[in-house]
Amino acid sequence: MTPAVTTLKQASVPYQLHEYAHVAGTTDFGLEAVRGLGQDPDRIFKTLVVELTPTEMAVACIPVVTTLNLKRLAKACGAKKAALARPSKIPTVTGYILGAVSPIGQKLPLRTILDASAALHSTIFVSGGRRGLEIEITYDALLGLSAGRLAKISV
Repeated sequence: MTPAVTTLKQASVPYQLHEYAHVAGTTDFGLEAVRGLGQDPDRIFKTLVVELTPTEMAVACIPVVTTLNLKRLAKACGAKKAALARPSKIPTVTGYILGAVSPIGQKLPLRTILDASAALHSTIFVSGGRRGLEIEITYDALLGLSAGRLAKISV
């Protein structure tokens, strides 16, 4: 049981867990999930941890086949700039390892910005907190759990 799944159970929101076989050595975790689940890549979202200031971080959730626009993300957060967080900081702040960061159940709840394209789908997939585990959830339930908001942050 991951912190993400525990949080979902406590919140009593509808969700579905999906598992696939993670292959050791894989570095493109998002595309591995697409292949493993056989889902539309526009519905599978990756969670990226970013630094807004030396003491403030946030997460961006975007479709795995897109790229994060750091300027748009900074603007959505009301920050001057944004940069991808150093991988070594991610477990300390989120409680998750690289490639398994969930926007739900983080150690230190971070501001969450979900790409606006999520609203085009009845459900989306986000990491369940470990490699090989995805959560299928409505975007509005995800926003409620993460106190997040929608913004156009991918290209």
